[in-house]
Amino acid sequence: MPVAEGKKISFKDPSVVTTIELESFPYEGVKQKVIYKTTEFSAVCPFSGLPDIGTVTIEYIPSDKVIELKSLKYYFVSYRDVGIYQEHVTSKIFSDIYGFLKPQHMKLTVVYQTRGGIDTTTEVDSDNL
Repeated sequence: MPVAEGKKISFKDPSVVTTIELESFPYEGVKQKVIYKTTEFSAVCPFSGLPDIGTVTIEYIPSDKVIELKSLKYYFVSYRDVGIYQEHVTSKIFSDIYGFLKPQHMKLTVVYQTRGGIDTTTEVDSDNL
């Protein structure tokens, strides 16, 4: 397990987070935007070893499937002991969910709680890829 520089707090490598727990069900409705939001996301800053806590919002237009919510919750929980920078978290979640769903469009936003007097918001939009 890696340890934050000069700290005694251990954390896991981001490679432990996979999409294996994600499940879906078929989508056959009209074109619509689906929005999921959780205020319970947390990971660990690999530099300080301190928790990064944030609100994750996923907005997407389904192609042919949607995520089963309990599996999405388990996916998010798998980050709790992972050392990963905020910007990398957003990129990884986007890549994982976008690759799993293959939606018509997707935007992922993570708004982190203030740390050191600095507010951080990270966002990836499939329109900008």
